[in-house]
This record gives sequence, C-alpha cells and structure tokens, in this order.
Amino acid sequence: MPKFIPYNYDQTMFLAINFKEQLQPGTFEHAIHYLIDNKLDLSVFSPKYKNDFEGRPAYDPKILLKIILYAYSKGITSTRDTQWSCETNIIFKALSCNTVPHFTTIANFVSSQSLEIKEIFEQVLLVCYEQGLLGNELFAIDGCKLPSNAAKEHSGTFTELDRKRTKIKKQIDYLIEKHKSLDKKDVDQDEIVARTQQTIDTLNNAFDKIDTFLNENEPRMGKAIKKKEVKSNITDNESGKIKSSNGIIQGFNGIATVDKKHQVIINAQAFREGPEHHTLQPVLEEIEDTYKRLGISDDIYSTSIIVTADTGFANEANMAYLNANEINAYVPDKNFRSRDPRFANQRESHPRKSDNKFPKILSASTFDYNPVKKTCICPAGESMLLRRQGLDHRGFERIYFSGRPSKCRECKLLNKCMSNPKTLNKSNCNGRQVSFRIYKENEYATYTDWMKERVDSEKGKGIYGHRMSVVEPVFANICTNKKLNRFSLRGKKKVQGQWQLFCMIQNIEKLMNYGNLVA
Repeated sequence: MPKFIPYNYDQTMFLAINFKEQLQPGTFEHAIHYLIDNKLDLSVFSPKYKNDFEGRPAYDPKILLKIILYAYSKGITSTRDTQWSCETNIIFKALSCNTVPHFTTIANFVSSQSLEIKEIFEQVLLVCYEQGLLGNELFAIDGCKLPSNAAKEHSGTFTELDRKRTKIKKQIDYLIEKHKSLDKKDVDQDEIVARTQQTIDTLNNAFDKIDTFLNENEPRMGKAIKKKEVKSNITDNESGKIKSSNGIIQGFNGIATVDKKHQVIINAQAFREGPEHHTLQPVLEEIEDTYKRLGISDDIYSTSIIVTADTGFANEANMAYLNANEINAYVPDKNFRSRDPRFANQRESHPRKSDNKFPKILSASTFDYNPVKKTCICPAGESMLLRRQGLDHRGFERIYFSGRPSKCRECKLLNKCMSNPKTLNKSNCNGRQVSFRIYKENEYATYTDWMKERVDSEKGKGIYGHRMSVVEPVFANICTNKKLNRFSLRGKKKVQGQWQLFCMIQNIEKLMNYGNLVA
C-alpha cells in the first residue's frame, strides 16, 4: 500500500511572514498600497482628527482606505465582514499591518468622509491622466440604479402614510382589547398573551416611526414643471422609488461618465430620482470644473471632445443647454431607433402586446418628400396630392399632402398605411395624409429637432454606436464582477461617497492593468 505524508487541517501554526512580500506587483492589493503610499495625498483627512496633544492614537486613514478599497474589490461592503477579514485574511493583514479596526470605526470612516473621498477620487483621476489613461476623445454618460439601505414598503405620499398610520392604530386597539379579554380568562394562556403583547409592541414601534416622520417632515415635491408630491420614505427620505431593470427599487441612481480610451470613470455622482434628464447639466458642469481644477483642461468642451448619453438624458431643456454651450454631444430621443432603417424589422421580431390593439402604421419618414419641388411620393410609389401649406397649432409652417382615395383603396400597403381603412368607403374622404415641417435656412422647430438631425446622420450613428461599448462594461464590472450591486448607507451625501469608492475600484484596476505602478 503506498505511503503519503500525513496532514491535518485541524491544526494551528505560527508563520513568520513579511507583510510587504504579500503585496505582489501586478495585483490589485499592490496597486492600492502603492497608490496610497506614493501617489495620493491623504492629508485631507487630518482636520477631522483632534488628538494632537491628548486622546488615544487613531487608525491611520491610509490603513482604513486600503482595507475598505480592497474589501469593496472583493464585493465586501459589510463593515463587520471587513473587520473579520482583517482578523483572518493574510492580504487584509498585510494591508492593515496586522491591525484590526473595529467595524464601527470602518463604518464611520466611510459614512462621514464623503467630501474627502471625492478629493481622493479626483486624485486617482489625475494619476490616470498623468499616466496617459485618458483619451479625452469621447465621454459616455449613463446611470446605474441600485437599491439602498431602505425598504420600499416604508414609502408613500403623506396621505398614504397617514392612512397607514390610522390602519396600524386600529390594529393596535383591536389587539389591546383581545389582550384584555385573555387576561380575564382563568385558562393558562401565557404563550398567547406574550405573543399578542409582542405584536402590539411591534405595531406601536411602526406607529411611532410614521407619526414622528409625518410631524417632523414636509411632503417631497418632484422636479417636473407641475410639481407633484412624490413618495417619501420614513427610513431614508433622501432615497427614491426608482424603476429599474429589476423592478421598482428604493435607492439611488449612480451616474457615471466614462472616458473611451481605457474606460476610466471621470465623474461619479448619485441622484435619488430615476429619470436622468435633470442630471445631464450638473454632471457636465462638474466635469468642466474638475478638469479645470486638476489642470487637465481649462475648457474641455472647446476641444474636439464628444459627449454621448442615452435616451434617458434627452429633453428639450438639455438640448437647448448643449446647443447654447456649443457642446459636441449626441443624445438621441426615444424614437431614434424607429427612424433607423437598420432597425425597421425590430418591432416585428419582438412585438408588444399593445401592437395588436394599436397597429403601427407607416410613419411620415417612409414617404419621399421633396421640399424643393413640393412633391411627395408614398411608399407604394404613387404621387400624392398637395392639399395646403400653412401654420400649424404651434405656429410652425407645414405642408400637407394626402393620397388619392382611388389609389389607396387598391394599394397592397393599405392596412400598414392607414389605421382605419374603412374611412375610404365614405364620400368626400381623403386617402392617407402626411405633413412635413418647412424649415428656413439654419432653422429648427426645436432643439430636439437639431439633435435628431445630428444623431440620425451617418456620422452621428457611428459615434453613438460607441456609447454602449464604453459605459456598459463598466457597470457590468462594478455591479456583477465586483458584486457592488447595492448601497449600504443612507442619505444622498453618504451614498455619493460610497458610489465614488465603487467607481474608484474601476479606475485603480485600469491603473493596475495599463499604468505604471512600480514599487
């Protein structure tokens, strides 16, 4: 029978190790260690420490930042798990020099240093620029909706919360009466009495939370022009109820702006609203301010930089802002795919339930309109009648065409061209009708029309095609690979600091892979 060296997993062993030797070049832990020790200025954390002459020594911010970033890179956002890792994991021990900060110390550092974390994020960005990782050729902006440390069940308008409070009060009154009736009985019902009392205490606690919240807060109003009340949350009123790909969540929308060259995140902000159109202007302004302060560019948008964002950022106000500031941007509206011939069969391949009820008819863009000759040819190749030319209800000049009823009745495209073909059987009816906006030179009906022309051009299609390949892999890396798919803090300010730490992981990885981090 062969002999093997005996082994026993259930044993304790003392090891003599060198912490620095555990941080091997080319690894993420080495990149963190090298950056923090050699490239970053952490004196920004010093003003909050008041123990120069008295009080016990504090943990060095370098140590705390190293273990937090390394924990996040492994998908560990729990501060208790981070403390446990410092006690048991050799890499955590090497980064912390065998110190074990208490989980409350780690939690306080993350939650109370949001402004300082922003400055560290910008310092990492500057290192990326100095090492040539920023191309400043194309920026892609998008949002990542993540749940936070708040339950959506605790959300509602003030009217809804008041109804909930009343309902809980009725439940409490009913249980109190039941509790009294049980006390009067001679039968031993200690277990039932105890359970009833526990339920009463739980409901009282819920009632007090809602009552305190309604007495100490005002209704939240939305950002729309007609400001309506939006749902508040009694756990974290700065979070929002957001529609995401995973359904309705209670959380924040992390907006990231990514540079195309190496997918470095140049700006990271958290917003509590799901709709993204109101975030475009503050994001672009902060990028310009950051680049100016860091000495990267005094006016980044005056260069040939291209800005892209998805349809969630498109509205008339944003298009006017981009036009007025001469920003070379490509932000499509929600219907831009329907105007692209390459996606003509997309709806047919993936029909919606509503398509049977409201059939999609051929749009005006499928008609061949000649603005010079003032003629129009329908998709079936038939010439249309010029009916009139004049102002529409918005005061814009339009030209109107209609199909010949005799031709439309016999047309093979009739069911695709008209939503109600039966009207052709009536007397004095017209065939299919279309109208087109008449533009003067260099004139657009709206700024949205100006952007439509840019996006629909061959150049615009080519540029916008890069957006998804630039920003989507970044969110996949953060949320899926790193499992940083929820915020563990409450409050917009704290969540923004945590979102910037998440994004810092992406940038440090890029420095590790493409930069020059030499020990």
